[in-house]
Amino acid sequence: MTGIRLTAPAPGWAIDADVVVVGSGVAGLTAALRCAAAGLDTVVVTKARLDDGSTRWAQGGIAAALGEGDTPEQHLDDTLVAGAGLCDEEAVRTLVTEGPDAVRRLIDTGAHFDTTDGGDIALTREGGHHRRRIAHAGGDATGAEISRALVAAVREAALHTIENALVLDLLTDAEGRTAGVSLHVMGEGQHDGVGAVRAPSVVLATGGMGQVFSATTNPSVSTGDGVALALRAGAEVSDLEFVQFHPTVLFLGADSEGQQPLVSEAVRGEGAHLVDADGVRFMTGQHELAELAPRDIVAKGITRRMHEKGAEHMYLDARHFGAAMWEQRFPTILAACRSHGIDPVTEPVPVAPAAHYASGGVRTDLRGRTTVPGLYACGEVACTGVHGANRLASNSLLEGLVFAERIAADIAETRPPRTEPAAVADAGEPVALPAPEARMAIQRAMTRGAGVLRSADSLAAAAAELEALHREAAADAEEAGGSGGSGAKAVVPGVDAWEVANLLLVSRVLVAAARDREETRGCHWREDRPDRDDAHGRRHLVVRIAPDRTPVVHRTETAAFPPVRPSD
Repeated sequence: MTGIRLTAPAPGWAIDADVVVVGSGVAGLTAALRCAAAGLDTVVVTKARLDDGSTRWAQGGIAAALGEGDTPEQHLDDTLVAGAGLCDEEAVRTLVTEGPDAVRRLIDTGAHFDTTDGGDIALTREGGHHRRRIAHAGGDATGAEISRALVAAVREAALHTIENALVLDLLTDAEGRTAGVSLHVMGEGQHDGVGAVRAPSVVLATGGMGQVFSATTNPSVSTGDGVALALRAGAEVSDLEFVQFHPTVLFLGADSEGQQPLVSEAVRGEGAHLVDADGVRFMTGQHELAELAPRDIVAKGITRRMHEKGAEHMYLDARHFGAAMWEQRFPTILAACRSHGIDPVTEPVPVAPAAHYASGGVRTDLRGRTTVPGLYACGEVACTGVHGANRLASNSLLEGLVFAERIAADIAETRPPRTEPAAVADAGEPVALPAPEARMAIQRAMTRGAGVLRSADSLAAAAAELEALHREAAADAEEAGGSGGSGAKAVVPGVDAWEVANLLLVSRVLVAAARDREETRGCHWREDRPDRDDAHGRRHLVVRIAPDRTPVVHRTETAAFPPVRPSD
């Protein structure tokens, strides 16, 4: 254990369970439903409402070898190519082999996918896929339908849910094993303030960390809480430098910040073209799949063309679809564009890359186990090895499904006994909280220094800014706690300050890994190191936090992950 925890009041209430699942996207709710079905007393904790996570915003769909002539082996090949030499092949094989049946079980749970006139699941293509294997719902509202079905199933099963709750830290027993989580409920329901859910198994399914950047497709709740909790608990994270920037995000202006509307890759899958202001298709000739190349290649292609033209964005041209296709196939995107004064039926859509998906996260094995006994992770918060250096389009929902089921099976098989959490006071000195207004400084430092284009200089500048914020928070806390009458005021613990502390920790670790990876691979693009270095780069960077709060980066000996347990 690190002895690191957030500054927070002691829990004022507690409930007991066998399993606590943190997060209510496809991964979290699937894990919770499977655990409950196995007879485990399961509690779901979520930061906002049950349907407010990233799953609801997923437009394109879920990838699986469901179509005639498609096979898991072909899906595996496309995933390995997109992952640029860093995928764990066993993890990918698990994903693509178990994926089709996992999708069918999702349908049995109540999810309705679009179908052909013959009644088969309608499939489309997205970047990096050589076959139509993307199942979708409501045209471009796949995530919303999956979320609806899973939330309905959770409510029908009468699972204990705690909404509007920010998870704070992992609770452990005297042996250092998981014993639950502390959390803060934001004035809703039967619980309020800081409390605890005591359980021997904790499943992190908290989603991504896109809010470390100024512009992202992620909702406001995606502040890296799960990765930060795991780091403070002593868990290892990996591949955090591989942040996928979605190539086609609706451009709302150079100063726009926060969550930005996504223009799904499925629009390109149906035949839309990327063009510059002169109408030139610039992806043709750059890759055999042109606009449907893997996302890192398309994002780089757009960024290069923007630099060449001195432009702030490029265009996605799908005027040839016609009004009927836009209205039937992409109603959500059409409405979003029109709400911002853009009509895709009659004009090209301005687009630019924005932070979208974390390919890395809390390191797990094929059963979702982390390096901390009793702590599991699945979905975007986890690093299973499936995505490597760049996630293949629409593999994320599938990964959440498959590995959530595997986690539930492992917990049901092992059924660890409940133990008493150690006293919070024994966990060491709490983290000094940054001021809430530091959030924007973190986001701008990350966008400037660790965005689509990176270099040694830009990353060094970002690291310096982040360390200055880290030291400033510690100095202010020390002054406020002293008796010298300095006038410094301690930051009041609360949701805003806790989120900023999480953003700062995750950002520092991401930058440390990105500085160490001196090559260009997948979605990590070092303009000062433009070549891929397989001799040294086909390794994973595993990071943990030392007791002195500094990131410690370790490079694996091969492209394979070491076991999460020394005895395995």
